[in-house]
Amino acid sequence: MENYFNYFTEIEEHFQKRRGGGLLLSTLDWALIESWKDAGIPLEAVLRGIDAAFDRYEQRPSKSKKVNSLAYCAQEVLTAAEDMKEAAVGAHSEIGSNATARAAHGFDPASIAAFLRRSADVLEQATFPQAIGVLAKPVACEAVRTLRELAEQMNGSRNSSSAPETALMAPASPASEKKSPVRLEDLERRLTVIEEKLFAALLAVTPDEQIVRVRAEADRDLAPYRSKMPGSQIEQLQKQYVHKRVLERYGLPRLSLFYM
Repeated sequence: MENYFNYFTEIEEHFQKRRGGGLLLSTLDWALIESWKDAGIPLEAVLRGIDAAFDRYEQRPSKSKKVNSLAYCAQEVLTAAEDMKEAAVGAHSEIGSNATARAAHGFDPASIAAFLRRSADVLEQATFPQAIGVLAKPVACEAVRTLRELAEQMNGSRNSSSAPETALMAPASPASEKKSPVRLEDLERRLTVIEEKLFAALLAVTPDEQIVRVRAEADRDLAPYRSKMPGSQIEQLQKQYVHKRVLERYGLPRLSLFYM
C-alpha cells in the first residue's frame, strides 16, 4: 500500500469539502477509513470514489437528504480501487516513488518522539478493569516501556541523506556506523503490534454485555450500507468499530502514526 501518513486527514477533508459543510466523522466513518487503509486501498482511489459517489448524488432529481456518512461512498471507493489496480500495470515503480516522498513529509524524529511520549504518559495514567485471571495493567506497563524506548531512539536519530526519505537513522558512532536505518513503515508495524496486544487485553477484561452493546451499535449503523459492501469489508469494519470504541471507553490513545 502507498504509505500516506496523512491518509485519514485527506479523506476527512475531501469528504467534508464535497459534502459542502462541516461534519464530524462518526466512529463508523473512522473505522471505515481504517478498513480501507488496512486493505491497502490507495488514498487516490478513496478520493476518486468519494468524487464519483457525490457526482452521482448530485445528478439525482431529489436531494432531500444530505450524505452523512462515508459509507455512502464505499462501493464507489472499491470500484475506483479496482480501476486503479488495472491501470497501474507498468506504472508501479513511479507510484511507489511518489508515495514514499509523500509518506515522510512532516514526520521528523522529534515529532515522532513527542507523539510516543504523549501516548506513553496517557497509558501510564489510565485505569484498567480487572477480570478473573486476566490483567490489562501489565500489558499497558509493557507498552509504556516500549513506547518510551522508541521515543529515546527517535530522540537520538537524524534524517539520513543517503537512505530513502521514509527512513530514520541514529547518529553514527564507532560502534554503530553500520546500523540499518529505522523505516517509518517498520515503526508503524511495531506500534500496530503494541496496540493489538493492548486491545486483546482490554477485550478480555471488558464485560461481555458492553461488547455486545458495541457490536449491536455497529450492526445498527452498518445496516443501511450492507448491500453496498462485500461481506469481508463488513466483517473488517465491525472489528475496527469495536476496536475503536473499546479504546475510547478507557480513554486510550491510538498508537498509529496516522494519529499524530
